[in-house]
Amino acid sequence: MSKLKGLLLTEGMHGMISQVEGLAKALDIDYIHQKVEINLLAKLLPPKITPVSNLFFKKFTVPEIDLIISCGRKSVIPSLYLKKNSTKKIVNIHIQDPKVSLSNFDYVIVPEHDGLNGKNVISSKGALHYLTLKEIEKNHEYLSDKIDKNKQQILLILGGPNKYYKYDKKNLSRIFENIKGLAEKNDLQIIIIPSMRTPGGVIDYANKFFGNESLIIQNVDKKAYLSGLSIAKFLVVTCDSTSMISEAALTGKPIYVAQIPPKRNDHRFRQFRDLFSKLNIIKNLNNSLEIWKYEKLDETNRIANLIKQKL
Repeated sequence: MSKLKGLLLTEGMHGMISQVEGLAKALDIDYIHQKVEINLLAKLLPPKITPVSNLFFKKFTVPEIDLIISCGRKSVIPSLYLKKNSTKKIVNIHIQDPKVSLSNFDYVIVPEHDGLNGKNVISSKGALHYLTLKEIEKNHEYLSDKIDKNKQQILLILGGPNKYYKYDKKNLSRIFENIKGLAEKNDLQIIIIPSMRTPGGVIDYANKFFGNESLIIQNVDKKAYLSGLSIAKFLVVTCDSTSMISEAALTGKPIYVAQIPPKRNDHRFRQFRDLFSKLNIIKNLNNSLEIWKYEKLDETNRIANLIKQKL
């Protein structure tokens, strides 16, 4: 039996790509990814009052498809337009609150902490993503020749500044000093991994702060990220990234969250972290380390299996 064909629609941000591609892989479909570009008027109008028309986004070639997986505000109108104007019945799935009537979609997948309800709503604990345990294990050796084999490792995964959190020297030095103190106290080697949102200046500062004894990955390197998740005994993720905290939860390892004082109300971030704290997945980074157990979180496959049954 041939596989279903899917079209993935996002604004092109890594977090969104990870979610749609993760679900597409878990559903075992053939897919292509289309970055959505909307015009100025559509940028000013919220989706709920934007007409479902191809005048509001840049036209692109649409392949023969069976389903659409979209994520993000800009992908809502293209998804609705393609479903409405298709000559065949297309299943459309949207990840995140679409801010339009939920009845426009066959399935809407939202984080549990958003509190969105509906007969076609599937709640996820945290963010969907495209990492798998098999992939993490496969890349275990990637950093093995770069680490100190006489020590265990603590991995710091860095996000980046956004409208809620500031990556200034004061906030970074507080986190770096905390990590350095824990590493010295517990005889650990530090591994630092940047993400696509991590400014180059942050990596430069990490190099000066930690010196040669730590392993600092200079550029975005997915294999290094996967290897670090596999090798490290303790994981630390900055509080600004719900996606990377969700990815780390796939490992079942202790995850510490490095807090940064918010610039504005970070209610949704706190709701997410409160849920993960209740699930015993995360703890706030402090001056001690411990090992604890929790059930490995693989929401992408759990939700894909629910959709597969209905498809």
